[in-house]
Amino acid sequence: MTKRITTIKEMQEITTTLKLKGNTIGFVPTMGALHDGHLTLLRRAKSENDISVASVFVNPLQFGPDEDYEDYPRQIEIDEQLLIDNGIDYLFYPSAEEMYPTVPMTIHVGEMASVLEGAKRPGHFDGVVMVVNKLFNIVQPDRAYFGKKDAQQLAIIEAMVKLFNHNLEVIGIDIVRENDGLAKSSRNVYLTEDERLEAVALFESLKEANKAFQNGERNAEKLQSIVINYLIEHTKGKIDEVAVYAYPELKPVDTITGQVFISIAVKYSKARLIDNIILKDERND
Repeated sequence: MTKRITTIKEMQEITTTLKLKGNTIGFVPTMGALHDGHLTLLRRAKSENDISVASVFVNPLQFGPDEDYEDYPRQIEIDEQLLIDNGIDYLFYPSAEEMYPTVPMTIHVGEMASVLEGAKRPGHFDGVVMVVNKLFNIVQPDRAYFGKKDAQQLAIIEAMVKLFNHNLEVIGIDIVRENDGLAKSSRNVYLTEDERLEAVALFESLKEANKAFQNGERNAEKLQSIVINYLIEHTKGKIDEVAVYAYPELKPVDTITGQVFISIAVKYSKARLIDNIILKDERND
């Protein structure tokens, strides 16, 4: 039975005791509205550790003034039942007042947050790093699991773990997709019926770029054009971003000589969807 914990003090006491007894802790931080993507991470955490912990906390610090903090889907009873069904040991479910009893200090991510999602959403990754730092200190995991759909976030968290000397392993899990290829996301529920049909174009456009890459194309601008042209032809959604960056350094590239990711974002009427694909030039290993 999953035990719900709502205070930092109790969560820290539990995990400290568990670790003193030699248990390993696998942790998945979430903002709730759990779907198969989250559950894939949670199952890995459960299978690879003695104790599994999920957090559900809609973090106000990572939402901009015009973003959907108030409207973000909240379904804690449904989420808790999913955790119970999957045998997760603990649910950490703090309030905003519990997490931020006073005005929080700020952590400025810097250059890695100045591109892609960070450029579109100033301050977003500062909020992400703040809350993940706090959660790592509270839960004290041995392993923390994140999806590769938010590839920029994953790179920033990996860099944060090194900078702040967190004694844990960050594990990135491949994007979990619907049968038609759409990346699973809590925001997919905002799509209209027509938009949902069109949204498969995001992954299809990345597959087209990958096909060209496998056939030898190494010019970043040409791969970018392949994605843009496919999206224009196959969806009415507004193309918000198509970019090719070195990964995990998050530096722009002209010619691909190592590992990169192609990141895309498309805006629909009530949802902004992101997707990506990581490509690696094996010839330069």
